[in-house]
Amino acid sequence: MEIILENVGRRFNREWIFKNINYTFCSGKSYAILGINGSGKSTLLQILCGSLSPSQGKIAYQQNKKAIDTEHIFQQVSIAAPYLELIEDFTLSEAIHFHFQFKKPLDKISSKEIIHLLGMESSKNKQVKYFSSGMKQRLKLVLAFLSDTPLLFLDEPCSNLDNQGITWYHQLVSTYSKDRLVIVCSNQEVEYDFCENQLKIADYK
Repeated sequence: MEIILENVGRRFNREWIFKNINYTFCSGKSYAILGINGSGKSTLLQILCGSLSPSQGKIAYQQNKKAIDTEHIFQQVSIAAPYLELIEDFTLSEAIHFHFQFKKPLDKISSKEIIHLLGMESSKNKQVKYFSSGMKQRLKLVLAFLSDTPLLFLDEPCSNLDNQGITWYHQLVSTYSKDRLVIVCSNQEVEYDFCENQLKIADYK
């Protein structure tokens, strides 16, 4: 799968957040979008996943050289980001079941296996609102990684994770990111050190 940006820019009121981005993202490769806080990383990610339109330029999606309409790209995307909230009245088991009503699970993995991967067997009937911030972040990540989609987008993926959680995150990357197009928005090297390619927002101001 490919995402092709041609002269893409986004502005807020009269101020350009970034502009004139010409770039192609390809399946089987990993990319880091880098910049300081407030530089526009998350804005660019939202354009890439089709939830925001560029103020200038155009974005195209291709799979096996066939175009995919922007309105349908959400079916191809899994995303974990701080601004995407979990439904906190759900228990862990309910949250997993609900998510996979909309996404196909990778390798037909079961809810029981997902809970084991999270290491949260004792919390399977606990409401998400009672989870720690680190537990919530693990859940966001595992739902993204274990959805069977060609596009995997991660915005500040190690937010609220301790050292053990960061090691667990890298295990997810190693096991579940093969043959996918992975894009990580970050300014922390530990989150993107596996990425082969870098796009620096500062180059497009």
